[in-house]
Amino acid sequence: MPSNSSSSTPKAPLALTIAAYAGLLFLHVPILIIFLYTLTPDETTYTFPLPGITFKWFGIALQRADLWRSVTLSLQVAAIATFAALILGSLAAAAVYRSNFFGRESISFLLVLPIALPGIVTGIALRTAIGGFDIPFSFWTIVIGHATFCVVVVYNNVLARFRRMQGSQIEASMDLGANSFQTFWYVVFPNIATALLAGGMLAFALSFDEVIVTTFTAGQQTTLPIWIFSQLSRPRDRPVTNVAAMIVMLITFLPIFLSQRLTASSSDTEGNSK
Repeated sequence: MPSNSSSSTPKAPLALTIAAYAGLLFLHVPILIIFLYTLTPDETTYTFPLPGITFKWFGIALQRADLWRSVTLSLQVAAIATFAALILGSLAAAAVYRSNFFGRESISFLLVLPIALPGIVTGIALRTAIGGFDIPFSFWTIVIGHATFCVVVVYNNVLARFRRMQGSQIEASMDLGANSFQTFWYVVFPNIATALLAGGMLAFALSFDEVIVTTFTAGQQTTLPIWIFSQLSRPRDRPVTNVAAMIVMLITFLPIFLSQRLTASSSDTEGNSK
């Protein structure tokens, strides 16, 4: 019988509750300030209280062709980098989980390493490698750069799910006469589906707002984060830049929220089954 966790959990001390709300404010007040200044009629300075309220910057942003070109480019890069990460990250996780080969732990560590390295190091390394092979900087070099850290996100999610999965399920499927594809489709895939979805959505969100690696791997292309960064030197465009920042936040909020919910619900399910 399911237990009522809310009634059995002791009430948090007042100091911890205040600390939690303080942390929440520390993280989100800057975002609220950005949203506030999308409504200001003052186009050059940040004054508070606002001299008035206007929505004209949203209309101006909607008419900026360069803004929407950068949004489209960011969406395309994030989609393809996420697709590549889902394939490579899943295959790498399956190899590390299912196979026992020389250097397996070292390979697992090296697969995770790119996301731990500072972005500027990854960017310099990629730029050097791309230049060394005389590959022209283009849309695809941005995708390659983003895939380096997107693969890690998918790999971590899928490997964690594989480790929670009971190997006897695969053995039972094979004993019952299922071939490799049938075992994958009816046993393995349902078990790792939410991990794939969560990892893919998180990878998409990370790719969409990535700046540092993009700076080193892009040619003349301008993704949305790069566009926003370039607009900061133009004081008269600051309200439009704030609107673009809100667009980034809204686009990345949904996949991160769904990823967090899927990961949490999966943990609850497995915890209840024990």
